[in-house]
Amino acid sequence: MKRDYFSQSFPSDRRAGEHRSGTCMALIDGRFLIWMAQQGAVGTTGESVNRQGLLSLLSQALSQSGLDVDLRRIYWYSDRSDGLIIDDQIVRLVQTHDADGGASLLRSLGHDLKQLAEHHACDHVLVASDDERFLATIDEAQLSGLSVHLLADESARNMPQMVRTDPGWARLLAQADRRVMVNSQALADMLQGKMPTGMGMAVEDVEELRKSMHEVISAWWAEEPEDLREDLKDALQISRGIPQEVDRQLLLRMRQRLARALSLPEKKMLRETLRVVVSEPIVAGAPAATTAVPATAGDGFPPDTDE
Repeated sequence: MKRDYFSQSFPSDRRAGEHRSGTCMALIDGRFLIWMAQQGAVGTTGESVNRQGLLSLLSQALSQSGLDVDLRRIYWYSDRSDGLIIDDQIVRLVQTHDADGGASLLRSLGHDLKQLAEHHACDHVLVASDDERFLATIDEAQLSGLSVHLLADESARNMPQMVRTDPGWARLLAQADRRVMVNSQALADMLQGKMPTGMGMAVEDVEELRKSMHEVISAWWAEEPEDLREDLKDALQISRGIPQEVDRQLLLRMRQRLARALSLPEKKMLRETLRVVVSEPIVAGAPAATTAVPATAGDGFPPDTDE
């Protein structure tokens, strides 16, 4: 019987408990992010960020805050150009804070937030700023139905103390739907050009894992009949989710390969790798896969706990 990839269940906008899903944009004040990194990491210096690792770091922080969202784009506001051209990141050049007290940033970031809200361009927005003047703009966006979250460091875990030491930022954080915590050391690592993995692994180990995933998925993909490959390609164009039957097969094959279950960040890497493999042409003579694992029926996708 032919499997229909289009009939699989995909995640709804709200999950059980505190987890939420949907699409997300990030509006990041580069000056504030650098300042936040310097607060928590002793000896950290520098005025630039390796934005190559920014999407990974923010996605991990969102996930740890119960936001299993698709971070589609980052808007980066800075008074200097770093010369980097990175997929899914747009740079907005603003005046230096010393020149106008942050007014240029306020106009640019505030305008973008209003546009996202008015056009219902996404479900969530992550804002990185401690400027209390954004309060009214954030409130207006929330009233339009947009969920607005604020990026914060570990100090935000003690809000009573923050109310005493930095009341303006405390008021801004209190307005957020969620406070998304990011580790200051991870930010400091970005300042030093280190790529965050979000998995507690060295970059070299992550690359080895990615290579293994690519091999397992490529072998599985080569075994699939042509009509099912076309169905899956179409399904992935329709939804960001991976069909449940496919997801379970690949998770189980990777468990066999590694002799352990995958963590949540590793599962996300597996799904990203699947998209890469699906977009590649089929190579003749691909290596045979491990013994096929029968699909297991389930109630929904994607499974967020280890299989």
